Amino acid sequence: MIRTIGLIELNSIAKGIEATDKMVKAAEVELLFSKAVCPGKFIVSITGDVAAVKAAVEIGVSEGEHYVVDHLMLPNVAEEVICAINGVSSVENVNALGVMEFFSIAAAMVAADRAVKTAAVDLLEVRLGIGIGGKSFITLTGDVSSVTAAVDAAVIEAGENGMLVEKAVIPSPTKELFDNLL
Repeated sequence: MIRTIGLIELNSIAKGIEATDKMVKAAEVELLFSKAVCPGKFIVSITGDVAAVKAAVEIGVSEGEHYVVDHLMLPNVAEEVICAINGVSSVENVNALGVMEFFSIAAAMVAADRAVKTAAVDLLEVRLGIGIGGKSFITLTGDVSSVTAAVDAAVIEAGENGMLVEKAVIPSPTKELFDNLL
């Protein structure tokens, strides 16, 4: 079970690959993924115990130098976040719809975790920078007050560094819209 996630987002593929190698060698961590994303960014994600992930992320940030766009260490990550990143969320009914869009992959992961820990919402998707110009977005559902609370809390936590593009809460989305999001 994944409990702590570390992530580094770089704007150099070569430095990203090099940082990945140093991170995995530096600490007892498991590599979740190491891949190029749009537009020419590279992301590295690891898991392990808190101290190991912290050490590996610090090494990666140091190795990545000025190519590091963003990074995070997310202890005690909500399991729903992992499911939504992997595209295995199973939501059948939508109430209100919340959408958050970020320039940063790390900001989206932080926002998703905060959202599900704040209110009774279900994550539909956490899309991390692939095929959307390097941006990331989150879609979630629940009753209107829960979606509003989750989006507001997530935006405060993840939007502090200016990486928020926009947010929306749609109180009663059409079935056609919901079906197209799944």
